[in-house]
Amino acid sequence: MGRKVTVATCALNQWALDFEGNLQRILRSIEIARNKGAKYRVGPELEICGYGCWDHYFESDTILHSYQVLAHLLVAPVAQDIICDVGMPVMHRNVRYNCRVIFLNGKILLIRPKMVLANEGNYQEMRWFAPWQKSRQAEDHILPRIIQKLTKQEVVPFGDLVLATKDTCIGTEICEELWTPHSPHIDMGLDGVEIFANSSGSHHVLRKAHTRVELVNLATLKNGGIYLLSNQKGCDGDRLYYDGCSMISVNGATVAQGAQFSLDDVEVLTATVDLEDVRTFRAEISSRNLMASKVVPYTRVRVDFALSCHDDVLVSISEPIQWQFHSLGEEISLGPACWLWDYLRRSQQAGFFLPLSGGVDSSATACMVYSMCRQVCQAVNSGNKEVLADVRRILNCDDVVPQDPQKLCGQLLTTCYMATQNSSQATCVRAKELAEQIGSYHINLNIDGVIKAVLDVFCMATGKMPQFLVHGGSSREDVAMQNIQARIRMVFAYLLAQLSLWSRGMRGGLLVLGSTNVDECLRGYLTKYDCSSADINPIGGISKTDLRTFIQYCMENFHLHSLRSIMSAQSTAELEPLAEGQVIQTDEEDMGMTYNELSVFGRLRKMGKAGPYSMFCKLINLWKEICTPREVAEKVKQFFQKYSLNRHKMTTLTPSYHAENYSPDDNRFDPRPFLYQANWTWQFRCIDHQVVKLEGAEGDQDFDNLV
Repeated sequence: MGRKVTVATCALNQWALDFEGNLQRILRSIEIARNKGAKYRVGPELEICGYGCWDHYFESDTILHSYQVLAHLLVAPVAQDIICDVGMPVMHRNVRYNCRVIFLNGKILLIRPKMVLANEGNYQEMRWFAPWQKSRQAEDHILPRIIQKLTKQEVVPFGDLVLATKDTCIGTEICEELWTPHSPHIDMGLDGVEIFANSSGSHHVLRKAHTRVELVNLATLKNGGIYLLSNQKGCDGDRLYYDGCSMISVNGATVAQGAQFSLDDVEVLTATVDLEDVRTFRAEISSRNLMASKVVPYTRVRVDFALSCHDDVLVSISEPIQWQFHSLGEEISLGPACWLWDYLRRSQQAGFFLPLSGGVDSSATACMVYSMCRQVCQAVNSGNKEVLADVRRILNCDDVVPQDPQKLCGQLLTTCYMATQNSSQATCVRAKELAEQIGSYHINLNIDGVIKAVLDVFCMATGKMPQFLVHGGSSREDVAMQNIQARIRMVFAYLLAQLSLWSRGMRGGLLVLGSTNVDECLRGYLTKYDCSSADINPIGGISKTDLRTFIQYCMENFHLHSLRSIMSAQSTAELEPLAEGQVIQTDEEDMGMTYNELSVFGRLRKMGKAGPYSMFCKLINLWKEICTPREVAEKVKQFFQKYSLNRHKMTTLTPSYHAENYSPDDNRFDPRPFLYQANWTWQFRCIDHQVVKLEGAEGDQDFDNLV
């Protein structure tokens, strides 16, 4: 009957500017799709050059090399008899566009530019590209000579068009267009488009997967149709981890689900669907059909090709499935671990070095490396040859076959407990026990001698010796005495990262891992250029509360029983003198606020777009059962003072895995000043005025008409 079609979408671990590797992964995905019987294949956004090229998009080389890769694809034997939809930047009439290039049997059918650009948070597409704003219009695009020579085409259609094959109609969306209030698929569907293909570069954020899945399913629930989502996966060169989740949906139901976290560089999903199911679904929705009669039609590019075959009666179709979501603990266990693996294998380093303090943050970081080792062993056991080759190259051993995560962790992770006279025996024991359970190569050392030497030099230069507050020193001396310990740990971390393998007769260096969580970054509760200064930080975008959830997950699923004592202990920097051998310094007391409160402040500041006064107004209602308005005011003012005084620390923040939408990462996600008027005089005056009014007293009359 010719109504059943097999279509393919994929998740590719592309790498920015790795044109050779990107080409090979695209070819493999096309080959797999063809072998599974697919007649249409769609790939991730900008897959030819890699999504994260940033200002390299300004370079003509990026477009040139993208066309060179496209030329290889056009003539590749595996790319014949299948419609291929690939992503690359295209310069049209001296304007750069983020495009899909759709081709069949060596001929380009259509170049479709992105119409709605992502330009918030981590995304700055308007910096490099222009949106195509001519809805349902197209122009002739003159192909470069390198492509003309192969396709024998001088011009091809460029614009907002759809493809009409012999048996169906295909429309294209690109990432952000799915997330807009009036997505292109709405009018496309009303105009008879039956298959929608979305190419995405969507990154992982904790608790985000369900939103993406719901958007895809809703795209065809009210309007009918077949929706293919292709997303990039992996770390392509910066803080983001693209988390796959490629999927195929039919009439609002998922029929194929891809992995969210995986070490496979190429993942291809196929589904066989009945076009008549779309047609009958639409036919009974009278409101849809009424709207369809009034829609402005799309111009169709005719394609002499069919996705279906005549004899398909016995062909089975894909049935709806229930999407399986990861728990929060699983997300934290898998996402940063995959990011760490990509970073390690692509950085040409031999492993990781982690200052392990015995606290929750550094322990969580260690567990992420252990989780990475577990995934590597699982991938090797399942026959992943690329992962095996990467392990052998990293370990400089051609015959190793990793099967034991603990043994592999000992080869890839070096941990070190750097004690001072202010360190407790309890944290030393906790660090040692965790290192033994995950298998890391562990070093214990004492850095008091170095601290003393630094202070002696200072004394020689100034004639003064600083003291801790409890020993009669000032607050300024106390902070300096704490900071010198933290900064010396950073110096030792890099020394050991460079030379610890050398000292053991092994080649290579180690990447230094940071372990400062997102709440401490937000508050600035860290020493600038201490152990928070590292090469990368897998927990820098994760809250303390969520890290505790992850630690609990590791206890239950990895059977790391040493984490129990780490979870039950109070968080402490251990930089102040002990009292009779006991720790008296705690993080929350030092900060003047709890980690839970910091998470609330962070979400309101970034996601809620709240300044001091707006935050106060929201919190007097949110916290009305636990705080008076005056107490809320004091908490808000203290947060903004500390945040603004410490904002400069974000300019040197270690690149962190992005997992939270309230991350204060100054580099790209949260651009704000780093020199503030930290007294917030006007804003705090508004808060004080409102507190006085709420307490029933006379406020400042000058503000009555302003607040």
